[in-house]
Amino acid sequence: MVLAEELHFGRTAERLGVSRARVSQTVQRLERRVGAPLFERTSRRVRLTEPGRRLLEDVGPAYRRIEEGLAKARAAARGVEGELTVGYLGGAAGEFVMAVIGVFGRRYPGIEVRIRETQVASMFDALRGGEAQVLVTQFPVEEPDLVRGPVLLRVPRMLAVPANHVLAGRESVGAEDLARDRVFACAGHVPGYWQEHLAPSRTPAGAQVVRGRSAATLAETLAMVGAGQGISPVGADVAAHSAPPGVVFVPFVDAGPLEYGLVWRADGHSARVEAFAAVAQERAREWVREWTGPRAGARAGARMKSEVGSRTEPADR
Repeated sequence: MVLAEELHFGRTAERLGVSRARVSQTVQRLERRVGAPLFERTSRRVRLTEPGRRLLEDVGPAYRRIEEGLAKARAAARGVEGELTVGYLGGAAGEFVMAVIGVFGRRYPGIEVRIRETQVASMFDALRGGEAQVLVTQFPVEEPDLVRGPVLLRVPRMLAVPANHVLAGRESVGAEDLARDRVFACAGHVPGYWQEHLAPSRTPAGAQVVRGRSAATLAETLAMVGAGQGISPVGADVAAHSAPPGVVFVPFVDAGPLEYGLVWRADGHSARVEAFAAVAQERAREWVREWTGPRAGARAGARMKSEVGSRTEPADR
């Protein structure tokens, strides 16, 4: 193709980075396979023969598509170099991110991965401010400027109650029990739909759930629970690894698990983000974590299940 474009052996050799003899040998091998000369060569010029023109017309479009595909692949490869900051919300997401980074770093050594912990009060600020390019966070996410990836993790839901609370002696609780005490609200830039998903304002039977004091971080929430100021739904990973004195965790029997997945800016898609998302989905198929711990007590033990969604969709759908 290059010789057909240049019609000059010297320029073709220079463009391909090979010797003129190598170009001549390659053309000769191709002509033997075709069974006819493809170029007329004189000391003054090079031109295509009729078989050469026909071959160019037949294979030229396919060759150009291959060249375009290779160019795109090279561009994508260049895109997975540099830095990538991954944010996460909560212990489950943090441990999962570290597991993904272990695989990702070996597969893409040209990328320096940094991690950033986020808080409920400012769960999307790192993305919107450019401090993180991708975030593993708790769903739901229904923001028009953000893209929500597939569900990666499901963590059993539990209820954090004071140790002297009437619910502390239960083997399990239900959604109706949320109306038995004040449920802490989330402070900061927390979407109303996210708060409703974590702890609805009314129980399935219609009883009102009273909102208690607002908390900006998990540590604040657990401290207030331990002080007897209210109750709060949390994930089983919190029960296993973040249980302060005076707090008991009781599993729900009728509330679905907390779901975690990837989120990135709608205008922030890149080859690096795409590569991280692919490794995260791959790792989620294999990653099953037992969230147990002596501080959490027997009722806090639960299996954390991994699940991969079938497609990526915008968060506003």
